Amino acid sequence: MQLRYAFRVYPDAGQRVALARAFGCARVVFNDAVRAREEARRVGRPFPTVAVLSRKLITDAKRTAERSWLGEVSAVVLQQSLRDAETAYRTFFASLKGTRKGPKVRAPRFKSRKDARQSVRFTANARWSITDGGRLCLPKIGAVKVKWSRILPATPSSVTVVKDATGRYFASFVVDTDPAADRARMPATDRTVGIDLGLTHFAVLSDGTKIDSPRFLRRAEKKLKKAQRELSRKQKGSKNRDKARLKVARAHAKVADARREFHHQLSTKPIFENQGIAVEDLSVAGLARTRLAKSVHDAGWSSFVGMLKYKAERYGRTLVTIGRFDPTSQTCSTCGVKDGPKPLNIREWTCTTCGTVHDRDHNAAINIQQAAGLAVSACGASIRPGAVPAQREETGSHGLPTEPRAA
Repeated sequence: MQLRYAFRVYPDAGQRVALARAFGCARVVFNDAVRAREEARRVGRPFPTVAVLSRKLITDAKRTAERSWLGEVSAVVLQQSLRDAETAYRTFFASLKGTRKGPKVRAPRFKSRKDARQSVRFTANARWSITDGGRLCLPKIGAVKVKWSRILPATPSSVTVVKDATGRYFASFVVDTDPAADRARMPATDRTVGIDLGLTHFAVLSDGTKIDSPRFLRRAEKKLKKAQRELSRKQKGSKNRDKARLKVARAHAKVADARREFHHQLSTKPIFENQGIAVEDLSVAGLARTRLAKSVHDAGWSSFVGMLKYKAERYGRTLVTIGRFDPTSQTCSTCGVKDGPKPLNIREWTCTTCGTVHDRDHNAAINIQQAAGLAVSACGASIRPGAVPAQREETGSHGLPTEPRAA
């Protein structure tokens, strides 16, 4: 499978100028492609193809005085920007037709130089390379210093250079991994586990393990409020406002990086120790519209489940997602009798049929494991039929993950 490995890079002053030029040229080509297609739609003409746009917006444009500066960057960067516009339109139309799973996607918009994230992509034909000294050599940019936190398992097929809102630069490599080698790294086991996600405890496992919720956003809330208040008091367009904006961005990035690190470490352990993992398909979008919205977003359940999904696929494990309407908190995991709904303030309850005293979250984790068909009851029979595998896809961000992300 394809994975994405992200590393921090440290360009010098001249390389930062060259990267800013590349970001700007890629943005202009993308905006020109969107403008050309919107004009064609407005007058009722067919959309111009990528080949036509490439010739008009890149090859011919370089010969004009207004766009001659496009020749100062690698042509591959400009071609990839056109491909990004093509992909954005293809995704938009698939969303309109209903052939794309997930929420609706809006039409491509114009990019701005003030966007929080700037990026350019170099494919193999750009002839980028990694030097013997460990630097990343990019065409018309130079050899950029890289902080290697691990070894790439294979030769990358492309590299994307990203500048985030805090001014940090990252090199994100796409690597094709060997499935057999990945699965050989995992120990053979027949263990299974059910995971109940929550807010009081981030996760409770069916073996009784409880993992506290770190509440990264809540812990940093006081500092974030102070930084945001200082930003609101700065005059728009001033240098002090730029400094304050950077301070806010860095505070949010620190929270996001800590949460991502926590998710990676927590998702790797059950994959390493168990052959089968069961989770519940929570309605995060619905819960985010309640008074618990901030805590739900702070927990980041979707990101955690997304990591479980691609790691299970990579290492040959089985991940099963049960339906969100399965009464896991109402059913006795010992005898299987449904005991009715219970308020959230009730954390322990006693089964009226068999008399078993249950911890609410632990009982739910066991029921999730049983509902997924990964566990059996005391009499040796499966308590509920299995559920279908998870279909939800997650996208990551370009931070500093402890594990690679799925490309």
